[in-house]
Amino acid sequence: MLLFLLGMMGSGKTTLGQQLARQLGYTFVDLDTYIEERTEKSIAELFEQQGQERFRELEREALETVVQEYRQAVVATGGGAPCFFDNMAFINQHGKSVFLDVPVEELAQRLLKSDLQVRPLLAGKTDTELKSFLSKTLAARRLFYDQATYKLAQSPYTAGALVALLNKP
Repeated sequence: MLLFLLGMMGSGKTTLGQQLARQLGYTFVDLDTYIEERTEKSIAELFEQQGQERFRELEREALETVVQEYRQAVVATGGGAPCFFDNMAFINQHGKSVFLDVPVEELAQRLLKSDLQVRPLLAGKTDTELKSFLSKTLAARRLFYDQATYKLAQSPYTAGALVALLNKP
């Protein structure tokens, strides 16, 4: 089975995905890292040199390749990946998806502890601008995220909580 983790930047897709993959004995794939390894460029460089539109095309190509390469994997998608082309339908057609629904305040707290410069959509934003951006972006993306097979909306966001959710009838 392929399991796709969806949600905003800072929602914990990578951290939870690594834990879940270990627990299930699956391969873990971080879609952004997958793209960086294949292009030999950082996400920030891709945005700067080729633009967001080309990055979204690379993201779609990576999704298609991952589906062909892996039978059992936990895939942490980029925050915007489900929102372009027909990616959300593609994800649900090829596996199960889980929306990690983290409140904006918590996202902001987590992201402010990281280097915002490596995230092209957040680089240079003040605390207030970050919260405003996250709020607007989450509102726009929720339409896509809400199409996920499952929604994990209660802290703590743990691999065990996710496994329990997946095992519900």
